[in-house]
Amino acid sequence: MSRAFILLLDSFGLGELPDAAKYGDAGADTFGHIAQWAAQQGKPMALPNLEKLGLAAAAHIATGKWADGFAKRDGFTGAYGVARETSTGKDTQSGHWEIAGVPVTFDWGYFPKTVPSFPVELTDELQKRSGVPGFLGNCHASGTEIINLHGDEHVATGKPILYTSADSVLQIAAHEEHFGLEKLYALCEIAYELVKPYNIGRVIARPFVGANGNYKRTSNRHDYAVPPPSPTLLDHVKNAGGEVIALGKISDIFAAQGVTKLVKGPDNMALFDRLLEAADTAPDKSLTFVNFVDFDMMFGHRRDLPGYSNALHELDARLPDFIAKMKEGDIAVITADHGCDPSWTGSDHTREHIPMLFFGPGIAPRALPVSSTFSDIGATLAKHLGVQPLSHGTPVL
Repeated sequence: MSRAFILLLDSFGLGELPDAAKYGDAGADTFGHIAQWAAQQGKPMALPNLEKLGLAAAAHIATGKWADGFAKRDGFTGAYGVARETSTGKDTQSGHWEIAGVPVTFDWGYFPKTVPSFPVELTDELQKRSGVPGFLGNCHASGTEIINLHGDEHVATGKPILYTSADSVLQIAAHEEHFGLEKLYALCEIAYELVKPYNIGRVIARPFVGANGNYKRTSNRHDYAVPPPSPTLLDHVKNAGGEVIALGKISDIFAAQGVTKLVKGPDNMALFDRLLEAADTAPDKSLTFVNFVDFDMMFGHRRDLPGYSNALHELDARLPDFIAKMKEGDIAVITADHGCDPSWTGSDHTREHIPMLFFGPGIAPRALPVSSTFSDIGATLAKHLGVQPLSHGTPVL
């Protein structure tokens, strides 16, 4: 049997890339700064399972120093290293696509940090085609903050909430009950067509529920994403007759290309439950790809150091359950798509190294050279599964 699993900790960077200064991210270090904060609280992080796979040693490769509370050790159970991004930007799609063998060599379009953020001709046409009475927001914002700021007015007026971020994205938030989920999706489909001339990567539907200034986003998020410009690892596995199981927002990020089975989950731990089910049922020659979005959405963007630290401890505690279900011939990798340092200014992603922690019954523990592209991850899994080699990347195992 030969199966592959990608466990992507969304935004879990391991220190600045050499070109981070161009992005305003010189000194960013998601893992290092979380560990530093925990040590300052007198409660150093304890991630024994991730550490055995080589997490702290990989971070040392990236930064040249040991994260607070961690030190040189032996007895590793995985092959560990870090990768550098060749894609332009530091956004979700670019990171995921590059891991899967398709670096982004073009520049995405972005909306400016002005108020309003969106061109008037765009919002006017969106209002005309959709028939909504107008829009709220129209700025760069945290999704959780902006729905609480404008939620009451949205419910009262029926005006959807528009906002963006450092990603190439237009996000539309609306109340599931007062506005309607299908109406929100229809609005986003119109917006997806309208943003194409601006070279925007995604339109995201952000439904929420609640009342009186106390609102909460639901798991019915849907991304309308530009498809990858060429075949990815997912396509290669599917074309070879293998099953591609997409957990969480993976299918949206790849515009469903190469996906044979989609499984949703409301949060990290629910997605880990689905991952364990996939470990039980995924067939030979399959690829299971899960994105643990809470690290980014709930803690990185919100600059929530204690929340991020707690989420890492929760995932670390459950890793033995997954490892116990791995079968002879399985390979798994723990990685990320970019950084989102919760100690950093603003609320944007940070341009950082990502971890490459490979493990499985046949993986020999070792330190890996620094990879010059995230695509080395996909190339390694393609080789393991015996599918067509990717157009970018070199196997590291």
